Amino acid sequence: MRLTESDSRVQQWLDLAEDALERGEAQVTVELCSKVLESQPGHAGAAFLKAEALRDLGDPVRATGQYEAVVRSTPQHSLAWAGLAWSLFELVRLDEANVAVARAIRLSPRLPEALYLRAILRERRDDHLGAHRDYVRASRLDPVQFPMPLELSDAVVDAIVEDALRSLHPSIRAYLSQVSILLEEFPDEDLCMQYEPPAPPSEFLGYFTGVSMRDRSFSDPWSNLPSAIVLFRRNLARVAMDRERLLEELRITVFHEVGHFLGLSEADLEARGLE
Repeated sequence: MRLTESDSRVQQWLDLAEDALERGEAQVTVELCSKVLESQPGHAGAAFLKAEALRDLGDPVRATGQYEAVVRSTPQHSLAWAGLAWSLFELVRLDEANVAVARAIRLSPRLPEALYLRAILRERRDDHLGAHRDYVRASRLDPVQFPMPLELSDAVVDAIVEDALRSLHPSIRAYLSQVSILLEEFPDEDLCMQYEPPAPPSEFLGYFTGVSMRDRSFSDPWSNLPSAIVLFRRNLARVAMDRERLLEELRITVFHEVGHFLGLSEADLEARGLE
């Protein structure tokens, strides 16, 4: 079948969009796919690529809309169902994410990104045996993108946190004698929803709770209640592919939350490379 000039131009834009996404130029992909969708509204391939790029850009709201357009027009598109599940999960719409990931796996039982997300969702329901099975399957299918999470005992985390704290200035360590460091499995939905936009449940590594040194007041006894830095074991186990990476992630997370204890804003922390 002979392609029209318009079809050829659309295909060229799509090829360029896919190449840009592979190079990490997600904004270029969004712009090229938007041109395709202006020319051919409802083009599933362009909507899917645009959704993938928007996720890379950290915009799960718009990505969700694009994925939904794909699965409405092409309900057998397992990758779009998997992408939709991840975007819904990042927006803390967990029940909907469960439905979408189940659909993706029903269509493609060997889809590693869907299996990996189902493992995370199963962990949150305390189905640790099912989660382990899905982690193993995802890792066997794509060990580079989806490595097995590390096993993190309390003792291992405590030792690495101690390593991180020893690198702080002695005066800051003295302040931290007033701060507990707690270990929890993962952030709950209410905590994630306190942020705008919501904190992605799988990427939230820790947070500071309490009143910063800057905001404490001798006249307000409530401002002197104990503070704490909370770390999330399951998320740290997934982002750290080996002990060296784990040490680095824990170090940055602890330093970030120590910064909040000292009264630094997110902008201050970003300027110091601790975002």
